[in-house]
Amino acid sequence: MVFWSFRSSFPTDLLIPMKTNQPKICIVGSLVGRHPGKISTQGQILADLLLKEGFDVVAVSSKLNRLLRILEIGFTLIWRRRTIDITIVEVYSGASFFIADLVSLLGKCLGLRTIGVLHGGSLPEFAAKYPNWSARVFRRFTVLVAPSSFLKHVVNKLGFNVRIIPNVINLKAYPFKLRRDIAPKLIWMRAFHNIYNPELAIKAFALVREKHSNATLVMAGVDKGMESSIKQLVRNLGLQKEVRFPGFLDSKAKVLEFSQADIFLNTNDIDNMPVAVVESCAFGLPVIATDVGGISSLLKNGTEGILVPRDNAQVIAEAVDRLLDDTDLTEHISQNGRSLAERSSWESVRPSWVKLFGELGFPRSARVSSAVAGRTSA
Repeated sequence: MVFWSFRSSFPTDLLIPMKTNQPKICIVGSLVGRHPGKISTQGQILADLLLKEGFDVVAVSSKLNRLLRILEIGFTLIWRRRTIDITIVEVYSGASFFIADLVSLLGKCLGLRTIGVLHGGSLPEFAAKYPNWSARVFRRFTVLVAPSSFLKHVVNKLGFNVRIIPNVINLKAYPFKLRRDIAPKLIWMRAFHNIYNPELAIKAFALVREKHSNATLVMAGVDKGMESSIKQLVRNLGLQKEVRFPGFLDSKAKVLEFSQADIFLNTNDIDNMPVAVVESCAFGLPVIATDVGGISSLLKNGTEGILVPRDNAQVIAEAVDRLLDDTDLTEHISQNGRSLAERSSWESVRPSWVKLFGELGFPRSARVSSAVAGRTSA
C-alpha cells in the first residue's frame, strides 16, 4: 500500500510517497519555527521526532500569515480526511484558540481521532474568561494532553480528563556542564514581551552589580514590543558594557551562550512548563525562577531550582548571592536540573505517545517505535 505523506521537514506542498503500516498522524499548530529567526514549537519538534520514528506525518502550518495558516490547516484536514488516522492539535489561548476551535470542529464532523495538547500559562485565565467556548472546544477532542500537572489540574476542574505527557527536547543538543564554583554570569532568554517581565531581570541584575563588579547579563530573544524600552533602561542604569543583547539564538548560538553562562533567570509573570527552563536545566545551569503558574510543578525549590516571588528584584539578587556562596547547593541544583531535563528527552517521552496511539486503536505503533529504536541503538 502506498501512502502519500507530507514530510514535516519539507514545505507542506511537497508530497513524498511512503509505504506505511502505522497510523497516519496530522500535527496542527503554528509551525513558523521552520523559518529562520522563529521559535520552534512543540508541535514542530514532535512532528520531526515522529517522522524519524517511521510514522507518516502531516505537519501544518508554517505559513507566517495567520489567515493563510488557518486556511491551509482547514484545507489539509478536509483534503486528507481519508488518510489521517490521528490529529494532534496544539491548543493555546488568545487568538490561537480559534485554530483549536476549527480543528476540533472539523475533526468531529470528519470522524477523526483528535488529541488536544494544552499549552501556555495563560490558558487557565482564558478558560475562566470564556468557560462555555473553552468547554465546547475541549469536549470535541478524543483525548486532552497537558505537559504539566498545573494545566492538568486546571482543566480537570472544568470536568475534563487530562493526561500528562511532558514537553520534549533533543537532549543531545544540550551539552551538560556541572556548575559548582560559579561566577555571576547570568542569562535570560525569552521574548521581549510584558508577560516575560524582562524589566525585572535588568532591575535584579543592577542589584547584583552593586556587590559583584564582574557580573554580566545576556538578554536573548525575539522582540515582541519591549526590546527598545529594555535597552533604554540598561542605558539609564549605565549597564551598557555589562548587558548584551544577542537577539534570537539558533541552536549553535544557544550552545555557545549557555555554555558561557552560570545562572539562568526566568522572570515570567505567567508560565506553564517553559521549554527554556528545561533547556537551561539540560545545560546544567541553576535556574532562578518566579513562582508563578506551573513553575512549582516543574521545579522543586532548592532541589531543581530556586523559586522566588513574582516581580521582586531584591529576592532574585539574594538568590544569585546564595548560589555564588553555596557551592554544594549550586552543584545539587545543577545535577538535579539535568535529571529533570532527561525526563523530557525523546527516549523518556516517546513511550507515552506510543501508548496513547495504542489506546486510540493503533497498537502496531509500538512495534514501529521499537524497531526504529533498535536500529538507532545498533
